[in-house]
Amino acid sequence: MELPPSSAKRYYWEDFPVGLVIPLGSTTVTREAVLAFAGQFDPQPFHLDDAAAEASLFKKLSASGWHTCSMTMRLMCDGYLNDSAALGSPGVDELRWLKPVYPGDTISAEMSVLESRVMNSKPHVGLVRSRWRVFNQDGADVMTMQGWGMFAVRQRT
Repeated sequence: MELPPSSAKRYYWEDFPVGLVIPLGSTTVTREAVLAFAGQFDPQPFHLDDAAAEASLFKKLSASGWHTCSMTMRLMCDGYLNDSAALGSPGVDELRWLKPVYPGDTISAEMSVLESRVMNSKPHVGLVRSRWRVFNQDGADVMTMQGWGMFAVRQRT
């Protein structure tokens, strides 16, 4: 597969060697965003109502785990995906929500490359298995994920 020059990207499969760690930046979680996401996608009471949240295991209003995933996806896009020859993903193999994320928290993420290989059936596609670590302003892990990404192999000249 040959990418036209106008679609040239900074990162291709070769740019993701095993052991690479990429810091992905951070974002601060707002109450408004927690309520908006929960209202549309995860309307459980502890994500929408202070009294219900206080009576829950979370003890106060918390972001949906899916909201945390979505914020992490944005950090991934801004951190490397939108400047890469990404071809999608066959899925996430492991996802863990370790601690609640609350309004006012600042979450940061990093991606670590665990494995990297070219597909046998499609030698123009490289597979990268990664682990994403998401942590709060205190350095406490709030979420981890592992999964695969597919990237174009840089065209050889």
